[in-house]
Amino acid sequence: MKLYDFKPAPNPRRVRVFLAEKGVTIPVVQVHLFKGETKTPEFLAKNPFARVPVLELDDGQCLSESVAICRYIEEKHPTPPLFGSNADEHAFIEMWQRSAEFELLFPIANAFRHGTEFGKGLEPNQNTAWADSCRARALQAMKIFDAELGKRAFVAGAEFSIADITAVCSLDFGAAVKALSAPAELKHLKRWRETVSARPSMAA
Repeated sequence: MKLYDFKPAPNPRRVRVFLAEKGVTIPVVQVHLFKGETKTPEFLAKNPFARVPVLELDDGQCLSESVAICRYIEEKHPTPPLFGSNADEHAFIEMWQRSAEFELLFPIANAFRHGTEFGKGLEPNQNTAWADSCRARALQAMKIFDAELGKRAFVAGAEFSIADITAVCSLDFGAAVKALSAPAELKHLKRWRETVSARPSMAA
């Protein structure tokens, strides 16, 4: 197998963290997003949507969605279970993973693409009003996550999961690219983030 990656981006990082949690090592090829390397004919043959990450399997098939890649790895390496171990865990982890993706990652990514100078490399015709709307949506989601994290140790329950990976990669990306940072007064979110960030996998 081979993983096509772009280290600064949040979606490839989700896969790298997931692999690190599993203790799985896969050869990595860096594909530079801002240099147009995802738009070459060779890469488009792997993912016609011109995005990373892509996991190329031993038989040449390519998986090109972060969660699909993580599910594949989970099936191959079920321990530790990062998608849950029973019906309840599967459902609640899926719910919070999707909430983290749709309410944190997507709006933060669009705040970056449409509301920062560096984002112009991906969105030459930026819509700053959309960026502002996305920031407001993500901030509201952070408040909801903060309230939920006042009830439990991790995003989806008592154990670390794919939902935590998506949420922390989203927040870290927003802060790193100066698109949006989590307010310091969200104390439960801050506690959780410090706990999760101390995991060795976060350096992946």
